[in-house]
Amino acid sequence: MVDITAAELNAAEKIFGDRLELAKRYVEHLATSGTERGLIGPREIPRLWSRHVLNCAVIESEIAHGSHVADVGSGAGLPGLCLAIARPDLELTLIEPLERRVIWLQEVVDDLGLDNVTVMRTRAELAVGHVEADVVTARAVSALTNLAGMTIPLLAGHGEVVAIKGRSAAEEIDKAAKVIRKLGGVETSVITVGEELLEEPTTVVRIVVNKSQKKS
Repeated sequence: MVDITAAELNAAEKIFGDRLELAKRYVEHLATSGTERGLIGPREIPRLWSRHVLNCAVIESEIAHGSHVADVGSGAGLPGLCLAIARPDLELTLIEPLERRVIWLQEVVDDLGLDNVTVMRTRAELAVGHVEADVVTARAVSALTNLAGMTIPLLAGHGEVVAIKGRSAAEEIDKAAKVIRKLGGVETSVITVGEELLEEPTTVVRIVVNKSQKKS
């Protein structure tokens, strides 16, 4: 059983509500088979809740009810599976190119009985036209200059990218500004999520896309 502090438990209860037990089972998967198969480093086990699961799940507050969310480079299900557990109203498509990760993700989805999740083995670029999302999420996938081209096309011209980023988020936005505008991004911002719940809140880059209002 992965230890959880009182503060982490408080945050988890508020985010996951009556689905907290599912979240705990997911964390156990991360700590056992996820570590054994190289999806999570063994040193991360003591901080699975704070650094990984809660850090990702807290962005659920930024996603509208009933959205179809595509999670690019889903890996160990961060943030895709966290969102699927926290928000059963969302439809999640987890996009992951590596077979061993896809197999693991499907095993976890099946074990947790998450009927709002589809796992796709493909690259984000190849999913365009097959997936049309309202929101695209990503975490630790690529710098924003590359990530914009991987995520924005999945919105089919309208929606939002919600990317979990680090302290260099503003700098990444500056470097990617031209690419984002070219792809239909009309508003890009850095927001901090979970300040009232987490010791280290989550930094998110949000890109609003609307090609009908494309800026020149």
